[in-house]
Amino acid sequence: MNRSEARDMAFKFLYQVEVQKENNENVIDLFLENNEIQDKEAKKYILNVARGVKENLENITIIIEKNLKQDWKIERISKVTLAILKLAIYEIIYAKIPFKVVINEAVELAKKYGEDTAPVFVNGILASVVKENI
Repeated sequence: MNRSEARDMAFKFLYQVEVQKENNENVIDLFLENNEIQDKEAKKYILNVARGVKENLENITIIIEKNLKQDWKIERISKVTLAILKLAIYEIIYAKIPFKVVINEAVELAKKYGEDTAPVFVNGILASVVKENI
């Protein structure tokens, strides 16, 4: 499993958390088992993302809210787009993955899973985050 595929699975886990509002060790273990993820590097990456987003969720949420247009509220963002943003912001700010790679991958996830406007929205939010934090 390459990094893009692992990122796709990490996104799916974060989306599951958005929908079910539950994130603990049992949930991630069950997710890995149910999706038959055997690749050690992929498992390590997904676990790091799951734990990292959970540990930094409050700050990640603040970053998203700060970068929304004035009349937007975080509740307006679809769960798919929110999961993509959380993943990308975690990778940029905490995992220190090069922002160009992260933004490109996040936009691709938005094209694959999000609504028509999601890629542009994700790109805009992440570009704003990068300007503020890098």
